[in-house]
Amino acid sequence: MKRKIVFLLACLAVTVLAFTACNSGNEGTNDKGKAKKQKSIKLVYVEWSDAVASTNVMQILLEDMGYKVETLPVSAAAMWQSVATGNADAMVAAWLPTTHKHYYEKVKEKVVNLGPNVEGTRIGLVVPKYVTIDSIAELSENAGKFDNKIIGIDPGAGIMSSTEKALEEYNLDNMKLMEGSGATMTAALKGAIQDKEWIVVTGWTPHWKFIRWDLKYLEDPEKVYGEAGHVDTVVRKGLKKDMPDVYKLLDNFHWDVKDVERIMMWNQEKGADPYRNAKKWVKENPDKVKQWMP
Repeated sequence: MKRKIVFLLACLAVTVLAFTACNSGNEGTNDKGKAKKQKSIKLVYVEWSDAVASTNVMQILLEDMGYKVETLPVSAAAMWQSVATGNADAMVAAWLPTTHKHYYEKVKEKVVNLGPNVEGTRIGLVVPKYVTIDSIAELSENAGKFDNKIIGIDPGAGIMSSTEKALEEYNLDNMKLMEGSGATMTAALKGAIQDKEWIVVTGWTPHWKFIRWDLKYLEDPEKVYGEAGHVDTVVRKGLKKDMPDVYKLLDNFHWDVKDVERIMMWNQEKGADPYRNAKKWVKENPDKVKQWMP
């Protein structure tokens, strides 16, 4: 009887070992499959409302293609430099030909410009429509009504450089350009409009503020801020060879100002999630998205 028990236990042990070995082999196969490196791509952008919207849309589509996507908010200078050095793969936030002109000039031989993804952009100085002046040339004699300030954004932004030139070109020695961010600029604008105060801010289109409030650009007779422009998609050299499907998507990407501003408005709602809003837009616009996909 003891021999039978010993024999049965031995058989059971062999069976367990065999099952374990088989299971380990299967796990190894699964692990190997899982260990298969997922393709990844890095997108960089400046934290402007339009760039947040477009970058999140691209993230959604690239993830749908099976890529692991890293999105990194940086300064304008760092955005251009990271694509030029290959530390980032692409950006969809290149404001040309004026706002980012000086960045582009430095690295244009090291990047690939795929052309506009949004056309009809504009930059300049913006006031509420109730303000009774219409030109930058009128700012100096009315400086006190604006508390002698032009409300700006982050100091590395191209529009800030253009505004420094405007101060010189229009002899605005009695006005000071205030540094800040897109958020502080719109907060100041909101507060002034609530109190019907005069305020002048650095502005650009597309931007959700033009949907929310009645605003106007001050005329720029000296053309310091240039003509209407566009936002371009710029990628690192070698991307077309390394990731032809990604390159194709980015090359096809093109939408209009209304598309961008729609997401930008959603992103201003309390508790808004830009990623979720981008996914919502993609779901609601299948025909347009289909045209972009490789």
